[in-house]
Amino acid sequence: MATNQGFKSLIPKSNQIDAHYLAYWLKANRSHLQSLGNGATFKEISKTTIAQVEIPLPSYDEQRRIAAILGQTDAIRTKRRNAVTLLDDLIRSIFLDMFGDPSCNATTWPIRKIGDLIESTQYGTSEKAKPEGDLPMLRMGNVSYTGEIDLSDLKYTDRDATNERHIVHSGDVLFNRTNSPELVGKSAIYRGDLPLAYAGYLIRVRANSQNNGEYLAAFLNTSHAKRVLRNMCKSIVGMANINARELKEIDIAEVPLALQREFAARVGELERFKVAHRAHLAELDALFISLQHRAFRGELWDSPAA
Repeated sequence: MATNQGFKSLIPKSNQIDAHYLAYWLKANRSHLQSLGNGATFKEISKTTIAQVEIPLPSYDEQRRIAAILGQTDAIRTKRRNAVTLLDDLIRSIFLDMFGDPSCNATTWPIRKIGDLIESTQYGTSEKAKPEGDLPMLRMGNVSYTGEIDLSDLKYTDRDATNERHIVHSGDVLFNRTNSPELVGKSAIYRGDLPLAYAGYLIRVRANSQNNGEYLAAFLNTSHAKRVLRNMCKSIVGMANINARELKEIDIAEVPLALQREFAARVGELERFKVAHRAHLAELDALFISLQHRAFRGELWDSPAA
């Protein structure tokens, strides 16, 4: 494989440094390596700087043993991540199995507009998010392209200053109305118990009493809906936008509520599996980081440094 000028290709000396050991050390010290970069427009690390970086170097056999320990743990983490991905794929498969492919409308259910299936839409608050506050605020980065609410990077606002219409509750769907052309239209259902605020680049969509938010969110995450959204968005200076009125005009099958609820129940079961997998993955991530620190501090070495 060829590399361009943006790479510094490190070629290990045979029997002196193991390639896997070197790769794990580089990954573990990414922040330190980034701090060595220079440049105004973008950071670059020179060949001279890279050559002067010091690395703990046990014996070659010990390097291979350490790399094997980290590799085994990393492989288990990868399998756990793949399991979560497979559960996401299974949710999409269940949707297609129960409701058919929305791009070809092979069912006999009537075709309506999204606006016919919902109680209301509401743009998020224009208040600026801040590092601290008593009410978490969801921003467009908290809605993933795969249809998840990601709470790992939250900012906050004040509950007393937040209007109730800017609060999202369990079962509400969040729609990212403004983003780059490839990311506009990201959608996810909120399943949490605690109320959250949501920012102005998001639209809160609430299903009416005859429909279920899980069905709506799953529809918006089908490949068909994503194609529709990409084709309808308007781009201005690198940003794309889809407003609430346009969202409500999208065609969708009106599925019986009982079937929507059955789908929601099946999704709920799979989500519980995903929670368990993610909890185990978090434990594996913590274990891997601990092993890295111990390995490169020499705590896992069986022989002195070379």
